[in-house]
Amino acid sequence: MTIRPIRRFGDPVLRTVTDPVTVFDDRIVSLVTDLLDTVSEPGRAGVAAPQIGVSLRAFSYDVNGDKGYVINPELVETAGEQDGEEGCLSVPGLSYPTRRASYAKVRGVDLRNEPVTVEGHDLMARCLQHETDHLDGVVYLQRLEAERRRAALKEVRATDWFWNGG
Repeated sequence: MTIRPIRRFGDPVLRTVTDPVTVFDDRIVSLVTDLLDTVSEPGRAGVAAPQIGVSLRAFSYDVNGDKGYVINPELVETAGEQDGEEGCLSVPGLSYPTRRASYAKVRGVDLRNEPVTVEGHDLMARCLQHETDHLDGVVYLQRLEAERRRAALKEVRATDWFWNGG
């Protein structure tokens, strides 16, 4: 079992659009295994590859007993709206009210390059959107309204982990 360290806000890998997975080999199996192991830690709902330093399009999720992964996910459908607290492993200890769709669906592939669809409401919808954002180089703080974002960034800059490299 390999639980990989989480990259923190400020790390350039978190602001980089990921590359699609094109070769389905042992390296991708290892990446997916690490993503699943890393998301298994208590209190975690999702982990995207950039959060463990890999700029490939894959993430894992573990929401209300529903655990899995998606390679090359694309957000294909959203509906409704929710405005609730959202946090991020890459911005530890802080959370902010964040608007998201209350339903989301992603399509991608599995380790055999076979199509998969994952969808859900509420927390699962938030997770799918949050992790897909990571693959597009977006940290949820960028989704906050302007005034809330300024306050959040000020709070992030006041943390020890931000200045001490984690």
